[in-house]
Amino acid sequence: MDVKTLCLGVLSRGDHSGYEIRKQFETGPFAHFQDAGYGSIYPALKKLTEDGHVVAVTQAQDGRPDKKVYRITAKGRQILFDAVNAPPGEDKIRSDFLFVLCFADLVAPGDLDRMIEARMAFHRGVIEGLEAKGKEARRVSDGQDFVRRYGIAMHRAALTFLDEHRHELLGAQFQRDVAE
Repeated sequence: MDVKTLCLGVLSRGDHSGYEIRKQFETGPFAHFQDAGYGSIYPALKKLTEDGHVVAVTQAQDGRPDKKVYRITAKGRQILFDAVNAPPGEDKIRSDFLFVLCFADLVAPGDLDRMIEARMAFHRGVIEGLEAKGKEARRVSDGQDFVRRYGIAMHRAALTFLDEHRHELLGAQFQRDVAE
């Protein structure tokens, strides 16, 4: 999805400032499967405003600069509807961790083991966080709950794979170091 569509998705749930939209991708419901930073959110909001897909209202704040709060328009809702009803593109996994593992032969075995252990701890933490969100009293949509549970399943699968197969990578490194 492009950032304009991501912004429309967030705004379909309520009015937000650019900062609040960013938070949805840092710690909110989209944090585990989408990313959007300020450098792409604000240009997207500018274009969405120019195209009439959102409107911006300036809100005064006590002791702080005014902030712009964005609201999706009927035209913006139609654009979002069209986007979510089109076939989605292929998922792409972008991972610094996987990139490093491609070059595992350049990493000291002890460092590699610690890196894998740290990634396993990361997956455990994400699972714990997603499970906690499922216990919150606040009602979410069926789609949001489905995505949350899908995320848990994906992180559990990654955790299980690392746990069951890390010895293969570490063993290969050990064998190579012994041969040298």
